[in-house]
Amino acid sequence: MYRRTGALVAAGAAVTGLIAGAPSTATAGPAGPRPAGAALTWRSCATDEHPRLECAQLKVPLDHARPGGRQITLALSRVRHTARTFQGPLLVNPGGPGASGLKLAGFVAASLPAKVAAQYDVIGFDPRGVGASRPALNCKPGHFAPVRPDSVPRTRKEEMANLRRASAFTKGCAAKYGDVLPHMNTVSTARDMDAVRRALGARQISYFGYSYGTYLGAVYAKYFPNRVRRAVLDSVVNPKGVWYGANLDQDLGFDVRHKAFAAWVARHDTTYRLGSDPARVEAAWYAMREALRREPAGRKVGPGELEDTFLPGGYYDGFWPHLAEAFAAYVNRKDARPLVEAYENFGAPDSERDNSYSVYTAVQCRDAAWPRDWNNWRKDNWQIHAKAPFSTWNNAWYNAPCATWPVPPLRPTDVSNVALPPVLIFQATDDAATPYEGGVAVHHRLHSSRLIVEEGGGNHAVTLGGNRCLDRYLTDYLATGKVPASSTTGEADAVCARTPEPKPLKPTARAGATDAARAGAALHRALGHRN
Repeated sequence: MYRRTGALVAAGAAVTGLIAGAPSTATAGPAGPRPAGAALTWRSCATDEHPRLECAQLKVPLDHARPGGRQITLALSRVRHTARTFQGPLLVNPGGPGASGLKLAGFVAASLPAKVAAQYDVIGFDPRGVGASRPALNCKPGHFAPVRPDSVPRTRKEEMANLRRASAFTKGCAAKYGDVLPHMNTVSTARDMDAVRRALGARQISYFGYSYGTYLGAVYAKYFPNRVRRAVLDSVVNPKGVWYGANLDQDLGFDVRHKAFAAWVARHDTTYRLGSDPARVEAAWYAMREALRREPAGRKVGPGELEDTFLPGGYYDGFWPHLAEAFAAYVNRKDARPLVEAYENFGAPDSERDNSYSVYTAVQCRDAAWPRDWNNWRKDNWQIHAKAPFSTWNNAWYNAPCATWPVPPLRPTDVSNVALPPVLIFQATDDAATPYEGGVAVHHRLHSSRLIVEEGGGNHAVTLGGNRCLDRYLTDYLATGKVPASSTTGEADAVCARTPEPKPLKPTARAGATDAARAGAALHRALGHRN
């Protein structure tokens, strides 16, 4: 559901290319004796961007019901606390499922106010199957190689071509990882997190998750409520829709965001010359899509690849100026080169995406039941496509392996919880990837939680992205546990204005970017979106 449109640069190298240095031992948490658990040996894996980053590995059971059985390896990262006041570990997760979290530790530690970050050991991790963890799944290398069949199946032949692709991916997973797939699920990852807690020597952890990471955090809290000290959930999965229904809801949301992009382009007609009427701009985009169906740009960008390229704009409007320039060049000058460049920057496959997608399917197909009759998929997706044509069928094929997944599904976790300290929830009202209703639903399920809303915001992942109002609530909470008073009049306990929309690019665009724009771009790099 939560598409990884790019990957962290050299995420796996953070562990596999450890820089030599003196090992350091895990630091005990702020409360209670150190629990029994595996010791961690930390070594420097510093980068230019994150010079204090350290990395370690942890063995955990493949099957937590058989702790003495086969072990797998998790890759961990850390930025150590430096303050005398130590508030324990803060585990961070960027979402997915399937996203690498190693460099997110460095991003969070660098983005929080220094006085707050200094009080935590910020811990990143590659969940089971991901990145530098072992085994790392890659079910069918090249699954997204261009040019794919048109995602919108106008003929039976096109539908069958897409079904064969999905089936080949499923068979590849079963052949290569048949013994692992039963243990690829959110509950197993949550149990891995508790193994990390034990290895860190902490009685409790704090947690900060984006996107799918909000569901992972809620599931962890359900199984280990007494181990949660503080928790931040940003851009929240609706547990009622895990996962088939949530994807259909997402299709509607991304179509709305695509229309918002068209309206933004229309407002800047003096720059892009695509028309001042949003409907005209949107029609030009679909005409471009039709032309690429006939002749893919650079033999790389057909209709499906075009959707992949523009989908990141549904996550983050800071990408709109780059996408609009490629769009305008193709339509106005018949120049496909900027479009091909945009595809390579935002949508092109690589080994990290192959790995991320393999874990995404393995977890979501196992977590919950999906329709096994393709007729149900066909009916539902044509109905949604009629209202929301931008990415409905693209998303259907992304999830289609679940129709024939070789491992039976589990039941989704009921994340309702009355045993937690106050949890802080952040949600934008116009988020496409995790619609607003998800934030409200989880707010109702987590007793004493607080919901902070970005009114009118359409970006996915909103804290540490340049909105100072949201970040004040975040940092106050992590520093002291302070939360806003519970509202007695509405769903939101606090409301912040959205960040300003982007401006068209200028020759000095990067040098002249606002602080908010730079923060937003850094956040979405850390979450695995390209720019």
